[in-house]
Amino acid sequence: MSSQVLELTKQLVSIESIDAKKDKLQEVIDVAVKHLDGYTIERFNQNGRPSILAYSGNKRPEKFKIILNAHLDVVSGKPEQFTPVEKEGKLYGRGVNDMKAGGAAEILVFKDLAKTLPYPIGLQLVTDEEIGGYDGTQLQIKQGVHTDFAIAGEPTDYGINNKAKGIVWMNVKTKGIAAHGAYQWRGESAILKMKKALDAIEREFPALTKEEWRTTVNIAKLDTTNTTYNKVPDNCEMKLDIRFIPEDWKTIKQKIEKMFEGMELEFLEFEPPQLTDENNSYVKALQTSTGTVTGTPAKIIVKHGGSDIRHYNGIHEDGVTFGPIGAGLHSDNEWVDIKSLDEYYEILKNFLLSLK
Repeated sequence: MSSQVLELTKQLVSIESIDAKKDKLQEVIDVAVKHLDGYTIERFNQNGRPSILAYSGNKRPEKFKIILNAHLDVVSGKPEQFTPVEKEGKLYGRGVNDMKAGGAAEILVFKDLAKTLPYPIGLQLVTDEEIGGYDGTQLQIKQGVHTDFAIAGEPTDYGINNKAKGIVWMNVKTKGIAAHGAYQWRGESAILKMKKALDAIEREFPALTKEEWRTTVNIAKLDTTNTTYNKVPDNCEMKLDIRFIPEDWKTIKQKIEKMFEGMELEFLEFEPPQLTDENNSYVKALQTSTGTVTGTPAKIIVKHGGSDIRHYNGIHEDGVTFGPIGAGLHSDNEWVDIKSLDEYYEILKNFLLSLK
């Protein structure tokens, strides 16, 4: 089976499916669909970003037992990265780890098993995860796609990722009173007023110096429209990237508002975290299947970055990310372990066959 997964992975990697090239997004979907003869294919498209949902039978189930989710879009890369290269047991190329190898295995295991399983299973292929997943997974959910459990084949080295941080992107703004820089007392510096916000961030969310599982605040930009030296600035804006752990989900907004009391707040993104109980029966079954195939049960892991699974968790449906072995996502040396492609396929197969 590894040769089939490897070959399909190479086909997918060779397509420059970045968001700036909408025709390539369609092409990568079309290549995948060629492997799904005999299955119903529902097509979706929003803002030029196609996605599909495949299943057995003529009518979509009200709720799938399992959905295999894969994003076939990638971040931009050097031209040579879209020519996959095998070297010393690894396959190199843009998106090979994030997550076209995992996607190829999901496509093939769905193709081989979906018609014979005693329960409904769906295959969800999207092309917008790298920019948020709003036109793919979230769109399909809004159009009635539901599941008991979703698996996204994101890179995890066989770890089962049941928790990931939520996201807040926001602007904090302060206003002052403009004056000549030589006569400070006639004005009020908006930058000095912003210092209160900076002090609050440092006090409540000090910057990490090592990996820790806690909420973080990244100050992405601090700016003012003032461009001269001899003026007291009357405005200041700070851009924040907040990554909050699921444990802070219910309190993070209130805490933010209290920290920046009296300042103008603009929330641009407020995305839920990923959270599925590690004692979930599907998680346990996936752990067991990993142990059966590899000899070592899968570990439960957390991730600091999000995935499309959060869209399911946001409507209280469970899911995890779980993928083959690799490294270097979004880098010039992205790779996946070729041996793990066969193992990953077999883990998914064993998992699906173990369910009733």
